[in-house]
Amino acid sequence: MTKPPRSEITTPEEVPGDDGAELSLRPQRLSEFVGQPKVKEALRIGIDAALRRKEPIDHVLLYGPPGLGKTTLAMLMARELGVNVKITSGPVLEKPGDLVRELTGLREGDILFIDEIHRMRPIIEEFLYPAMEDYRIDVRLSEGPHAQMISMPVEKFTLVGATTRFGMLTPPMRARFGIIQRLNFYSAAELAFVVERSAEILGVRCTPEGANEIAARSRGTPRVANRLLRRVRDYAEVRAKGVIDIPVADAALRMLDVDEFGLDEMDTRVLRCLIEQFSGGPVGLTTLAVAIGEDAGTLEEVYEPFLIQNGLLMRTPRGRVATQQAYRRFGYAPPVDNASLPQAGLFDA
Repeated sequence: MTKPPRSEITTPEEVPGDDGAELSLRPQRLSEFVGQPKVKEALRIGIDAALRRKEPIDHVLLYGPPGLGKTTLAMLMARELGVNVKITSGPVLEKPGDLVRELTGLREGDILFIDEIHRMRPIIEEFLYPAMEDYRIDVRLSEGPHAQMISMPVEKFTLVGATTRFGMLTPPMRARFGIIQRLNFYSAAELAFVVERSAEILGVRCTPEGANEIAARSRGTPRVANRLLRRVRDYAEVRAKGVIDIPVADAALRMLDVDEFGLDEMDTRVLRCLIEQFSGGPVGLTTLAVAIGEDAGTLEEVYEPFLIQNGLLMRTPRGRVATQQAYRRFGYAPPVDNASLPQAGLFDA
């Protein structure tokens, strides 16, 4: 049994009585969205131009690592435009009928947000092309040799696609998006601002130093920052005086196995396994995944990017290699003449 797509209706104005026990940590306006200045500027221009012309904004594609705010930006676009947004995902759309239901339920100017759009089936992707370009869909009335197709118009809408695997989108699909923007990891200062704002919404006292401590360990991702803040809040309420400062944040995060560099338990397992069991590498992805008991795809997509960006892991043609910084991080002496470590190239300084 397939899970029905999730629909969410947003309005430009606050709905009376919509205040829950704990307010959403998502920003309510595009101006409140922290970070991603180039993305915000591009969307702001597109939104203002669409409002002036009184027509839907161009189709938008947002890509980048998970947890950086792609869904939030789609909801903010709908709020700024004063339209509704329907939220679904690529794996949920299994047959054309699923997409017909979504498209026929849209009003003019509405936004259809498809998360993980690269995971759509090819038949769904082909079905979506005329809807994006000509605002029509071709519906099959029956099966077999006497099957008939009718063209059904749909309201002018905006498709907002989100993906963590930009390279897996087919060229015809990418070409149909008018606005394509990449979301990058956040700086520690931006994440500290996110933590302070979220702490205020959650009703917990958090010092600037405590916010900086959480931000520094959040892997450049607001979703991780908010998740850690909630756990630190619990720790502060139970074992401290309800105030998040540096000692409280440090104690709570160490209990969660998140060290001062943002490495969690799985990151540590990956690097220690690479150093202790495979002498620093190189080792193949599948072998490393089996050694730590994790799926190879999860290791490659979730854990490796952070380790590579922080200079702790390298991908080489022969496999994964622990860097000298990784050796020093865990108190090991970096091997000087280790053949597994990358050698300097001809033109390297």
